Amino acid sequence: MEFLTNEKLTIVGAAGMIGSNMAQTAMMMRLTPNICLYDPFAPALEGVAEELYHCAFEGVNLTWTTDIKEALTGASYVVSSGGAARKAGMTREDLLKGNTEIAADFGKNLRAYCPEVKHVVVIFNPADITGLVTLIHAGIEPKRVSTLAALDSTRLRSELAKYFKISPDQIVNSRTYGGHGEQMAVFASTTLVSGRPLSELIGTEMPEEDWKALQQRVIQGGKNIIDLRGRSSFQSPAYVSICMIAAAMGGKPFTYPAGVYVDNAEFSHILMAMESEITKDGVTFKTVEGTPEEHAKLAESYKHLCTLRDEVIAMGIIPAVAEWHTLNPHLK
Repeated sequence: MEFLTNEKLTIVGAAGMIGSNMAQTAMMMRLTPNICLYDPFAPALEGVAEELYHCAFEGVNLTWTTDIKEALTGASYVVSSGGAARKAGMTREDLLKGNTEIAADFGKNLRAYCPEVKHVVVIFNPADITGLVTLIHAGIEPKRVSTLAALDSTRLRSELAKYFKISPDQIVNSRTYGGHGEQMAVFASTTLVSGRPLSELIGTEMPEEDWKALQQRVIQGGKNIIDLRGRSSFQSPAYVSICMIAAAMGGKPFTYPAGVYVDNAEFSHILMAMESEITKDGVTFKTVEGTPEEHAKLAESYKHLCTLRDEVIAMGIIPAVAEWHTLNPHLK
């Protein structure tokens, strides 16, 4: 079986549960024979590499290193889960300072060692902000950076399928937008349930209070995994993020909402989940369609992200918005 590309894919944070699952998924999907695993924790990283060697994948040149220069040099595609994971009782926002510092270093390393990288997927939380910090410091075009936001939409798909007792495949175009956090905007107007608009079912076959409760289950989907398993999600973020990078490599376009840099008349200098598509040409987005009430929720989510962004500016991790272009000329 042929590979999608021969170009180098680097997985950052590969010693962790998400990173190691990303590596295995990439090899199972036959994305590229050239995969490099990076993590500063050598024993665990070597253990991951050894297990993957034992899988006996054919035709794969799997390497591993604790040297970030070696890992990124020549990389055309990079996926990073290299931040601290969320623990019980924590929100994604609780990780803000430590993980944005990691993101700043990651962006600087991208600039130094693979400035021609074709696509970077950032998945460590709070992903909207860590992705933004990475983009600013990397100095690359916004279309070459996306963040993992799709899990909120896939969780909506799952919750609706369970509620209506139907196959998840009968839930079409489930969508959440804005921040990947407690303030995400969960939309109903975009979704079809067995071909019928969800918005028409709410208040009839689905009582309003049930819809509100379901929205909360989606918002707390990550917390629920921690409660059930005693650790944060790793299978779903690993798989979905590899689907994102596969799309950037020229595979099947990725059409669930991704975090993308936005600077337009409605939302300014932010990275957040939009109606987006990832292809070999990068990530693009279009205007979100929804009801006035849904757009109000989206505006609230955007405002929350701006607050987090401004906190990171106050920490000195990124400069003031007006100075972003000094680090990244693509950000005006």
